Amino acid sequence: MLQTYLLFFSGFVILIGGAQSLVNGASSIGEKLNVSQMVMGLTVVALGTSLPELIVNIFAGVQNKTDLAMGNILGSNITNTLLVVGVTALVYPISVGKKSFQRDIPYSLFILVILALLVNDSLFGRKDTVNRIDGIILLLLFGYFVYISFFKSEKENNETLSSIKSYSYPVSFSLIIFGGIGLYFGGEWVVDGAVKIAADIGISEAAMGMTLVAGATSLPELVTSVIAASKKNTNMAFGNAIGSNILNVTLVLGVTSLIRPIPFATYFNFELVLVFLSGVLLMIFIKTGKQRFSLNRIEGLLLVLLYFAFIYFTTTLQ
Repeated sequence: MLQTYLLFFSGFVILIGGAQSLVNGASSIGEKLNVSQMVMGLTVVALGTSLPELIVNIFAGVQNKTDLAMGNILGSNITNTLLVVGVTALVYPISVGKKSFQRDIPYSLFILVILALLVNDSLFGRKDTVNRIDGIILLLLFGYFVYISFFKSEKENNETLSSIKSYSYPVSFSLIIFGGIGLYFGGEWVVDGAVKIAADIGISEAAMGMTLVAGATSLPELVTSVIAASKKNTNMAFGNAIGSNILNVTLVLGVTSLIRPIPFATYFNFELVLVFLSGVLLMIFIKTGKQRFSLNRIEGLLLVLLYFAFIYFTTTLQ
């Protein structure tokens, strides 16, 4: 059993390291080919923090561990909204840009409503599932988000990419190759370990996906946001978390459902409502308070406490 735990946690390290390696290599090549910073910011860099969720869900889909896949997506979004944003606000109060508040958060809530309609097929006399047609719809919503994101200011994208390093072509391609290898083995070990550990400690695969797996795959968002907050670049940190939520539902779930249609258990509706309510609460915190369009440390602490309450509920009552 010790070997299972070692492979599981080693898998996360390799998975996240592989994602970072692939992003660094691809970003370096993009820079050498004079790809615009806006395009880079909306593709390679933005996708980088969602790669762990995507790879884990691809392996879960291939192995027919669909509860783990759905739990990972919903759990990751709750983690991003409550833990990542909360911890970021504790590091430094978040100043939320009007564009993020007026466009990105509402869009993240809108796609949750669409998802709720897509997965509850029993309302229309069919079996609840995320089928391939649903996956195509989600990917179209992802494409639309990328399209509207092109209207971000060049300055905002320059800030996002200011830390990109340039490597020689051999080094860049080596980073991509090793990153791909890391993603493959890391993803496989994480899924295999999650299934065995869930059975060992007596919790469902869905609960495992929503807690430990979701928390670990959200580490890139947490690290990126905390670093950005420590540099007082809180608007970028906030946008990173909300953007990841949108990618998880549209891109990650869309790709996963194309690989294998995902049965949607009724109990996931409760978590879906929690994800939606956490987003609404975030909007309330931002809109109210002494300083509008901001999140202070007290609000950040409340978000973190709500996250741990969610973890307790999921692991003990499900």
